[in-house]
Amino acid sequence: MKRITMIGCLLLAAVNLFAQPDWTKKATKSVFTLKTFTSDGSMIASTNGFYTGTNGEAVSNFTPFKGAASAIIIDAQGKEYQVTGILGANDMYDVVKFRVNNPKSQPLSISTVIAPVGSTVWLLPYHEIKNLSSGTVRKAETISGEYGYYTVAIPMTENLVSCPLMNDAGQVIGMMQQSASTKDTLSYAIDARFVDSLKTTGLTYNDATLQLTKIRKELPSDIKEANIVLYLSASQMDSTSYVALIEDFIRQFPNVPDGYTARALQEVDGNDFAAAEKDMQQAIKCSTTKDDAHFTFARMIYNKVLYQSDKPYNAWNLDKALTEIQAANSINPQPSYRQLEANILFAQQKYDEAYQVFSSLTSTNLRNAEIFYGAAKCKEMLRDTTAMLALMDSTLATFSKPYLKEAAPYLWARAEARRNAGKYRDAVTDMNDYETLMAASVNDNFYYVRHQTEIQGRLYQQALNDISQAIQINPQEILYYAEKASLEIRVGMYDEAIATAQECIGLDANNSDGYLFLGLAQCLKGQKADGISNLQKAKELGDPQAEGLIDKYKE
Repeated sequence: MKRITMIGCLLLAAVNLFAQPDWTKKATKSVFTLKTFTSDGSMIASTNGFYTGTNGEAVSNFTPFKGAASAIIIDAQGKEYQVTGILGANDMYDVVKFRVNNPKSQPLSISTVIAPVGSTVWLLPYHEIKNLSSGTVRKAETISGEYGYYTVAIPMTENLVSCPLMNDAGQVIGMMQQSASTKDTLSYAIDARFVDSLKTTGLTYNDATLQLTKIRKELPSDIKEANIVLYLSASQMDSTSYVALIEDFIRQFPNVPDGYTARALQEVDGNDFAAAEKDMQQAIKCSTTKDDAHFTFARMIYNKVLYQSDKPYNAWNLDKALTEIQAANSINPQPSYRQLEANILFAQQKYDEAYQVFSSLTSTNLRNAEIFYGAAKCKEMLRDTTAMLALMDSTLATFSKPYLKEAAPYLWARAEARRNAGKYRDAVTDMNDYETLMAASVNDNFYYVRHQTEIQGRLYQQALNDISQAIQINPQEILYYAEKASLEIRVGMYDEAIATAQECIGLDANNSDGYLFLGLAQCLKGQKADGISNLQKAKELGDPQAEGLIDKYKE
């Protein structure tokens, strides 16, 4: 009887062994163990995964990647490979697609359809093929419009998470997910097509899910999406990470100019102009829109000459910038190219040539405040004040009233131009409009400058109000008290001038201005003895005006 039982067990084992699908041995080459680590090398977690592509593309569950700085996989032959980048992730379904440094990976074949309910499925574990579990599909729900989410009658343990769920034909239909309970007799799998479809795009590259892992994210395969990443990351990444991203871009898109241009800009920031020139020449060489590449190079040189003049590089000068922008214009004339040409000519002090270009641009679709302002500055340098003021008016005419903040710099520029031309009251009008727009950011110096302009325009009460406002903002500035006392004397407010001068002396007893205006106000008020005494103090402190006033009021 015991012998019969033993024979029966052997026969059952043989049946189980021979019942394994014939694709099992080959399929196990695609399954691996995944381990993730923190930046200090501590292991975070160990799970499973499998290849879906021939160039190291693979999938697994995302949880082990959270906080990870690196990851490795160990395949069925015991070979270890590094995870080199994240290709996409979905935190809701806890899935991730990534790349392994294995350019000869053997992927599982992914089924193109949802497995029908009642069909037989097989759970393929890592390295353990003798006891392959089988079961049936109990439910196949649809997610994201075209993918399946399976409920299967297969018992599952924790060490089977992310293992592939196969159909009879040896195609992977899903990836196993963590069950809610170890006692659950049903298991769950998400469609392998859904996991394999994960990817980075220009808008999701910096999304919250991908930021949960420190492992490098691969650029999108679409050049437009990759360019969006390159553009957005310039302001979002630290310089080291951004440089690494640029290198990734150049490796992935060696015939696209944007990577070379981005690297050149970084090299300019690092004062490596020779390297930047080499990259820009490469950008021009591989660009399909060479005019744009020449324009970018011209602007780069122009900015270097203007803002990094303390870092000499003889090959880059305004003549070189002009040559590059003229090359762009010869290929594809554009108003924006002509504007840069005008700016370069202005920097070369070729004001008449620059004016001609700016003037021609006023009849193009680029007609804006900046163009008229550039023309106005040319006329200012050519000492044509009448034309300069007219062009300043045209500059402001490009804006509608009431003005928005974009007009503020031009209002201030016209105010200065009007003040320099002796049109003080017109200048004050512009300053008033400027204050309305920039009320939250005007400072004591603004009120001081407007105070001086108002004095020139004989707007004395406004001038007194402004110098008082300057003192309120910056009560430690002695100059303001001296200016206020001087104006109060000028309009006959002698008592107020005496009080202001005394405040000035209180701030700094060694400053001659306080004693000068105190003495002068006292003399004008009829208090000559006190006044001359204070004027004498101003003289002793080195004031050149004091002696003349003493002589005047001694008589």
